[in-house]
Amino acid sequence: MDTSDPEIAFDESGICNHCHSYKERIQNDLHLDEKGQQHLDSIISGIKKKYANHQYDCLIGVSGGVDSTYVAYLAKKKYGLRPLAVHFDNGWNSELAVKNIEQILNYLDIDLFTYVVDWDEFRDLQLSFIKASVINWEIPTDHGITALLYQIAAKKNIKYILGGGNIATEAIMPMSWVFYARDLRHIKSVHRRFGAKPLKTFPAMSMKRFLYYTFVKGIKWFPILNYVNYNNESVMKIIQAELGWKYYGGKHYESIFTRIYQGYVLAEKYGVDKRRAHFATLVNSGQMTRDEALDELNKPKYDPDQYAKDYQFFLKKFGLSETEFRELFERPIQSHKSYGSSAVLFEKFGGLMRAVKEFATANIHR
Repeated sequence: MDTSDPEIAFDESGICNHCHSYKERIQNDLHLDEKGQQHLDSIISGIKKKYANHQYDCLIGVSGGVDSTYVAYLAKKKYGLRPLAVHFDNGWNSELAVKNIEQILNYLDIDLFTYVVDWDEFRDLQLSFIKASVINWEIPTDHGITALLYQIAAKKNIKYILGGGNIATEAIMPMSWVFYARDLRHIKSVHRRFGAKPLKTFPAMSMKRFLYYTFVKGIKWFPILNYVNYNNESVMKIIQAELGWKYYGGKHYESIFTRIYQGYVLAEKYGVDKRRAHFATLVNSGQMTRDEALDELNKPKYDPDQYAKDYQFFLKKFGLSETEFRELFERPIQSHKSYGSSAVLFEKFGGLMRAVKEFATANIHR
C-alpha cells in the first residue's frame, strides 16, 4: 500500500493501519481453530437436517470467478449440500466466465438460476455513476448481486446464503477507494441526478428490506471461505484440475466491465491500483512475499491487446463515441458524499450496524 490511499497512516515502526486492521480482522472473522471447525460442522449438519425435504438447502452466487467457484465446489463436493446457484447477468460477462459457470455447474450437478437485468435500464444506471465521477463504478453490480441473492432466498424459502467473500484474499480495501454498495439511497440519488430510465428490473434492497429478510425471514449469510484454509494458488489448481475452470487474468476480471474499470479507469482517472490492496492481503496472509508483490506491481495491469478489444466493446455497448467517453472520463472527481447517501448511518451508528451485520451472518459470536 502507498499514499494512493489518502487515509493511510503508519505507526512508529513503519507498519500501516491496513496491516493492523488485517490482524484485527483475522482474530474476529477467520475461524480455522477447533471452535471454528465445530461451528462449521454444526452449520453444515444443521442445514442438511433441517432442509432434508427441500429441493435446495442453501443458495450460492456464481460469477465464474475463483471465490464463487470454490464455494460451489465446497458446498456440493466436500460437504454434500444441495445448493441453488444464482447468477446476476448484467450484460458484461466474458465468454470465459460464461463457460466457467456452465462447466463447473454441469460437473457438480448444481441447478442454475440466471437473472438477466434489462440492459437499457442497467446501462442507464451504470452511466449515471460514470457521469457522477465518483470512484466506485461497481456499486450497481455489487448491490444488484446481493439484493438478488436475498430476494431469491426469500422467494424459495432458503435460509442460508453461502458467501464467497473472505479474509484470506480480500481483507484489505481502503474505504477511500470504495463506498457502501448496500446504500440504496445513494444509488437512487445518483440515478435521479444523471439517469433517465425507471429502475424496474434492477434488484434493489433498502435497509428496511434487509432487516425484513434478516429478522422476519430469518435468512443468514454464511462466509464459508473464512472457515477453510483458503490459499488462492492452491484453490485455483484444485478447480482447474477437478472442474476444468480456466483463469481469466486478474482478480474479478471475469467481467469485461471490471477489467476496464480496474485495469484502466482506476489508475488513469483516480490514481489507484487495486492490486496493491489485493497483494497486501496476500502478503499478510502469507501467500506472497512483499518482494514478489512489488515485482508483480511492475508488470502491466492490463494486456494491451485485450485492453484494445475491451475498450471498443465498452464504447459500443454503452453507445458512446470515444469523444463522449473522454468528456465523461475527464470530469472532475467527486466524492460519493456529494450525493445523497445513508453513510451517516454506517458511520455514526457503526456499533449498531455491526450488531445487525453480526446477527445477519451465521458466524461465531466471539
